Amino acid sequence: MKLKLKIWRQKNSQENGKFEEHLIDSITEDMSFLEMLDLLNNQLIKKNIDPIAFDHDCREGICGTCGVMINGQAHGPLKGVTACQLHMRSFKDGDEITIEPWRAASFPVIKDLVVDRRSFDNIMESGGYVSVKTGGAPDANAMPIFKENADEAFDSATCIGCGACVASCKNSSAMLFVSAKINQYANLPQGQVEHSKRLVSMVEKMDEEGFGSCTNTGACEAECPKEISVDNIVKLNREYIKTILRD
Repeated sequence: MKLKLKIWRQKNSQENGKFEEHLIDSITEDMSFLEMLDLLNNQLIKKNIDPIAFDHDCREGICGTCGVMINGQAHGPLKGVTACQLHMRSFKDGDEITIEPWRAASFPVIKDLVVDRRSFDNIMESGGYVSVKTGGAPDANAMPIFKENADEAFDSATCIGCGACVASCKNSSAMLFVSAKINQYANLPQGQVEHSKRLVSMVEKMDEEGFGSCTNTGACEAECPKEISVDNIVKLNREYIKTILRD
């Protein structure tokens, strides 16, 4: 398979970037998208050209570091799949593929396709935890929880913090990420004690980090590789208003 790649190259967040075109062949259908980039980088290194910087870690769709825009879609054309899980069978011989980093002021470019998602870490530091005494892990059935609540908490907790929701949103809103992280605790007894404090501090930190407002276009849910529901945003807004009015 032969492909034409248009890839964003940028030295850092202060310098202007540009698209570079590369032709690559010997691509097999069983290659992952990142393996294809590995092959391209091997070719560039042999030509004494600076390889393309892209972020990756687990390559199993768990860590969320591999996020890039592929032909204008976060993580590529398949639904519920991260870029590292995308395989080249999703493309045809002779295709032109445009690859670029997340586009958001809160995610400045470090180099090429790598962006700084420290703003997500800062949001989590502001309240994405529960305060408990450490020690031996309690038995799983020591605290009975309704299955509906446990299922909702688990669905929210599947968020991998990749940033696709921000990159897909025309306002660069992080509401899907923040609401998922808040609701994964709100549905469980351990997280309800600090719920109000967590809710306000994480939303305020999100605004402080420069993320935009949610206007309910639903692009975040459509592009989320873990298919996190916008119902989380509805619950966050409802609980936030109740908390503000009560205080």
